[in-house]
Amino acid sequence: MTDTESPNRLRRTANDGLEVDFSPAAAPLAEKLLPAALEVIARYPADRSRSALLPLLHLVQTEEGYVSPNGVAFCAEILGINKAQVGAVATFYTMYKRRPTGEYLVSVCTNTLCNTLGGQEVYDQLSEHLGVGHDETTADGRITLEHAECLAACDYAPVVTVNYDFAIDEATPEAAVGLVDQLRNGERPTPSRGARICSLKEMQVQLAGFAEPREGAVADGVAGAPTLRGVTLAQEHGIAVANFNPDTPITKTKPAPREESRTDSRGKVATVVDKVKSAVSSVTPGHAGKTTHAGDVKDPQTRTAEQRNPDAGTPDKTGTADAKQPVPSNPAEAAGTASNQPAGDGKPAGDTARTEEAK
Repeated sequence: MTDTESPNRLRRTANDGLEVDFSPAAAPLAEKLLPAALEVIARYPADRSRSALLPLLHLVQTEEGYVSPNGVAFCAEILGINKAQVGAVATFYTMYKRRPTGEYLVSVCTNTLCNTLGGQEVYDQLSEHLGVGHDETTADGRITLEHAECLAACDYAPVVTVNYDFAIDEATPEAAVGLVDQLRNGERPTPSRGARICSLKEMQVQLAGFAEPREGAVADGVAGAPTLRGVTLAQEHGIAVANFNPDTPITKTKPAPREESRTDSRGKVATVVDKVKSAVSSVTPGHAGKTTHAGDVKDPQTRTAEQRNPDAGTPDKTGTADAKQPVPSNPAEAAGTASNQPAGDGKPAGDTARTEEAK
């Protein structure tokens, strides 16, 4: 429960009876966000409450649209940590904004593939049209523009998102300009795929871990043709994984703690050995009924040592002056080797020359 002690201070009494006085900076947000914040913290073990910091920062942005100094104070005080710790997290992740952000955050991917296919041209056209640069907001407060390093949709490159939801696939400068004009006019155009366009604050509700009651907030479409291209080709050509059952549980790559005590006579974890044996005898696509053999399963270092010195009858001279030098495989390699002879005595290059000059 909560009770207001003064216009600028708020006291929170948690279920454990601990009382927290919010400072004048944190009190305004505490009055609005305290019930939701306590719900977020309750998701974590009592001694791990600071793990709630990430969703709490998103919760702050549902109210203010960015992580303000007051938001930092609120998160620090409700979690019992200092503001420097909150600030370190808020400045590390790009999805936490440190200054007022527009109603719609328009992100244009300018990373490798999107850039090659025109992402930079899309961004440049939007920047000129809106009169803002990276991480800047239009005068009407509607649009904040940013170039993104990667939006994880290379099959649709170049892509544009609005508040982290995909809005335009295979974007063109003209399509991007049309999108922002509609947003500035109060419209919410239908995206190429995925969830319906929402405001930044509405998106922060979802990122804080709460169900967003807005109609169509979850999704508005299905996976597009580029994403399903591999599956489509496999179906067209009758390609399938032999004996594949989609309901089969995913195998573990590490034994559970209770299985670690199960060891064979060599001291190896039995479950791991079982997996290796299963993999060696597994059936692969195109080889129905045939056993796949792993071949040489020696440790790479052991295999290399045996190749250098098969019977271990003579000392290993690798790296010494007595070791045989590799034979160049082409003229260019031979020329490079000839002009870059090894020192042999381990001295830095130039030591011999300096010694001769001293004499």
